[in-house]
Amino acid sequence: MNKKFWATTFTLTGTIIGAGILGLPAVFAKSGFLAGLFWLIVLGAVMIFVNLSLGEITLRTRGKHQLSGYAEKYLGAWGKRAMFFSVIFGVYSALLAYLIGEGESLSKIIPGNTPPIIFGIIFWIIMTLLLTRGLKGLKRVETWGVTIIILIVIGIFIRFAQFIEPANLMTWNQTSFTLPIGVVLFALLGFTSIPELRQEIKGQEKLLKKAIILGTIIPIILYIIFSSIFIGVLGTNIAQIATLSFGPLMTFLGIFTMLTSYFVLSFSLKNTFKYDIGTSKKTNFLLTSILPLIIYIIVTQFEFIGFTLILGIGGVISGGSTGILALLMLKRAKDNTRNNKKPEIQIPINWTLIAILSIIFILGIILEFSH
Repeated sequence: MNKKFWATTFTLTGTIIGAGILGLPAVFAKSGFLAGLFWLIVLGAVMIFVNLSLGEITLRTRGKHQLSGYAEKYLGAWGKRAMFFSVIFGVYSALLAYLIGEGESLSKIIPGNTPPIIFGIIFWIIMTLLLTRGLKGLKRVETWGVTIIILIVIGIFIRFAQFIEPANLMTWNQTSFTLPIGVVLFALLGFTSIPELRQEIKGQEKLLKKAIILGTIIPIILYIIFSSIFIGVLGTNIAQIATLSFGPLMTFLGIFTMLTSYFVLSFSLKNTFKYDIGTSKKTNFLLTSILPLIIYIIVTQFEFIGFTLILGIGGVISGGSTGILALLMLKRAKDNTRNNKKPEIQIPINWTLIAILSIIFILGIILEFSH
């Protein structure tokens, strides 16, 4: 495998691994580690299928689009509006969670009594400047960011493995069995980067399928290792932002995971407004940079929503609706091959499969709001 393959793989991995990983231990502690592991595997398989479906759509379609553009082509105006809402809701939820997480993490490791909101704003400024570097900057941030994340998780596991209590990892709370669904879905979201993957691997499209599969499996493995450390060592005594439960090394991990995803999601959001809505540069900047900051300041000041609640709601609404739309798009794309290219990825799809996966996503939304 070459550099382009790994850059593409790490772009997806870096998009997926974000604030979600920090919320998993807390919900797994309530549902039981085995229940959390079950949902990671089941929903992980579902998300790999959906990511591959989107990959095939990008390869079938001529021209450059973001997700809402593909939805318009295959589902019409209603599809574009639905996809646009789904993507925007998910991205803004994620950016909000990242800013909250970064602010609190940085305030913990930097001496002094500076409020977390100040560090959140500083982080926002740095990310906004990096965003001007474009796709070249994206590749550099993702490759190094994901490499650092993997190394830190492995290092943490080696450091704390001896303190893990096996009994803590054999828990299963039947009454809270479905609690992790929203956060797990959020932790597995990487939809918005799929159009970017198509551009990154240009000229070697045959490798896109492997890049998507590996790019999704790496986070799942890291999530299992990460959650087993926290629950194995701490049991149920875990903060909503898990890394704050340990020392500085853990907090640095949280900072890096959110940094990489914030950058990629901001880049995808910028392109969504640019290519699919046609906004001007000024309006684009206001929507992709200024608006997330305003939302962050308001939420932080009034404290009316928690970290894991943001992840859960963002996961089921964005993940569920985008997943259903992606399946419908693929079915329509396969039925209407006129003017489309022959894709290097071929994913089987039929109405029975669409119905089954759609029911899973809809149940996830219902269960998240019933907790």
